[in-house]
Amino acid sequence: MPRSVRIQYPGAHYHAMCRGNNGQDIFENDDGRRLFLSTLGEVCQQTGWFIHAYVLMSNHYHLLLETPEPNLVSGMKWFQGAYTQRFNAMFKRRGHLYQGRYKAIPIGTDPKDGGLEYFREVSTYIHLNPFRAKICGEGLVRPLESHKWSSYPAYCGRTRKDPKWLVREKVLKTWGLNEAETGCHGAYRDKLERFMRFEEDPLAGMGGEIDKQIKRGWFIGTETYRKKLEALLIGQTKNDNYRGGQREDHGPFEAERLWQEGLVLLGVSEADVLYAKSTRMEKQALAWLIKKNSSVTGSWIAERLEMGHPSTASKAINRFARDKSRQASRIRNRLVKGLIRE
Repeated sequence: MPRSVRIQYPGAHYHAMCRGNNGQDIFENDDGRRLFLSTLGEVCQQTGWFIHAYVLMSNHYHLLLETPEPNLVSGMKWFQGAYTQRFNAMFKRRGHLYQGRYKAIPIGTDPKDGGLEYFREVSTYIHLNPFRAKICGEGLVRPLESHKWSSYPAYCGRTRKDPKWLVREKVLKTWGLNEAETGCHGAYRDKLERFMRFEEDPLAGMGGEIDKQIKRGWFIGTETYRKKLEALLIGQTKNDNYRGGQREDHGPFEAERLWQEGLVLLGVSEADVLYAKSTRMEKQALAWLIKKNSSVTGSWIAERLEMGHPSTASKAINRFARDKSRQASRIRNRLVKGLIRE
């Protein structure tokens, strides 16, 4: 069977998920879960993604993902590959971690396509995963917010510090809630508790119409949204917002911007860095900066910075990232503070 086409366009929202190979645990323990979230933070920084909701179960994960730029494919390729390599290294494993390709179902959010109704339903579906699995929630021993490997505790105000890539404003807005107002967290918790008691929808707690689209459909939204996606697939849409490949701000253009600004911040010329060996700290630092804040490949970095084989660039980046010397710390601080985006 041919692979389904990935639909990408600026400002797209997706319900992304993937399961472990043969149903295996893809986290192993809390160290694995922390590693997953750390890697998720890295790809968000590289691509500009926002995560509106997430949950980590034992053998799968769910993300409510927004891509301001059309870079779902490149971002997910790096994310899943990087986590697999790190997981295998951490737990001394080999081989595949995931069962086939990830799913990324586009969600209609335009007011003409039903607005944020479907977006809200997907966020609710994600947050109720531990309840459907009978791990915690209404009628069970532990409350739903006790599942700490989810964005739900953050929505309930039960976390001390939330990651920069987690954005709660849009989900709360769909419920008419404002985080700046007193009682917002409790009101959101009450909404989901009512779902678990089947007060909002007789099928809401254990799945309903939205569940069918998530499990069997290729999109989540109205028929109007479906037609837009079909037009996008055959290249007939006239709406610039749906022309996927025209903007890649976290790709080569962004990488080139980082390269040029990094040279200025470090006070070195392009020629000096290009002619230098890969062991020169400024060269390593600029390669690290580009890799950390863009989605370009190691091959692109190796070619642009004249570092030879991509593996040489990768080793140089890792060497600088691990360098705890005063000089390396000073260079990192100068680059991070000097750029608009960290």
